[in-house]
Amino acid sequence: MDALNTPSPVALSHSAAARRPAPALAGAGEFLSFRLGAEEYGIDILRVQEIRSYEEPTRIANAPDFIKGVVNLRGVIVPVVDMRIKLGCAKVEYNDFTVVIVLSVHDRVVGLVVDSVCDVIELGQDHIKAAPQITTTLDAGFITGIASVGERMLILADIEALIGSAEMGLVAPSASLQ
Repeated sequence: MDALNTPSPVALSHSAAARRPAPALAGAGEFLSFRLGAEEYGIDILRVQEIRSYEEPTRIANAPDFIKGVVNLRGVIVPVVDMRIKLGCAKVEYNDFTVVIVLSVHDRVVGLVVDSVCDVIELGQDHIKAAPQITTTLDAGFITGIASVGERMLILADIEALIGSAEMGLVAPSASLQ
């Protein structure tokens, strides 16, 4: 096929995004809220195994930039993903508030580096609104809603969809389809 008839990657991304069904709206429940830059996110508390202070992981050769490496957690080797890098935050800084949220996702233990953990919030369905559909080259299919908590806006994320994505490469393809 010649260059004139080959769709650009951006065009493919836009058309793929247009065909992808909107993610299911997050259900009511308890969410762990955390900060990445100026934004606050929420994930299902039932996926959280523990919260640990940040320690420099052992780097893995040829791993994507957002996979910081691995840590040994009581005999289990846990991949550590820096969500600030993964989601394109402008400034990535490690300080005393930086923590690792250890999750159990698709029968796999994974650590997420975040700026800080805020609190556990119980949200009713009336607090959760659908996220606006924005066509971008970034896959935002893991965003399941936006919650208003007082003056705060909380971006609700399906951590299983994010960690199970092919781009992350942390779970087997058959596991992400379950």
